[in-house]
Amino acid sequence: MSNDTLRLRVRHWTLTAMAVVIVSSTGCYGVSHNYNLGFVGWPLPVSPYFQHKQEDKFEQHERYGRVPILGPTTSGGPPVALDPPSDDEIIHALEKARPIEGGIPFVWEKQRNDVRIIKEKIADYVDPPRFYPLIGPAQLHHAHYKCTVYFDEKTTVGYPVPHTLHDREAIEVVYIDHNHFHMVGDVEPYTTPNL
Repeated sequence: MSNDTLRLRVRHWTLTAMAVVIVSSTGCYGVSHNYNLGFVGWPLPVSPYFQHKQEDKFEQHERYGRVPILGPTTSGGPPVALDPPSDDEIIHALEKARPIEGGIPFVWEKQRNDVRIIKEKIADYVDPPRFYPLIGPAQLHHAHYKCTVYFDEKTTVGYPVPHTLHDREAIEVVYIDHNHFHMVGDVEPYTTPNL
């Protein structure tokens, strides 16, 4: 290969690379003052399933994932636990244990109908006061609930042989703990053990 042919090819590839850089950073393809990724910056479609999953995760953390810190317990009577778990919290816990989301329409679907929930408090007690990091002196109040969920479960299978399974007496038990803190006054000072 001669030097003239090599120079011509290098010039051709250099001009092509410059044209690609210019086209990918101007007009509708780029933004004038921000960093541009060129053709890699095109938006990619995301399934609504993943978006719903992240929104659900945030909602669960916001509503039920935090432990509240309440004022001190009143003297003279036993402390009473917070409200029992909501129906929404119970259904989300049931969904983790026995999911119905994620079916394929007309191929495999599952439904939960005629839901009845019975909530029972099985334990309600308060730990002795102690020092908790980032909180200070506090008492941990435990409240344990047994939630029995009665429902009709209908499973529809459309392929390869269409049929429907109908369980009219499905029962699931979900245990939910509602723990929260009560602030207290001075706690006995911590003593370091003798080694």
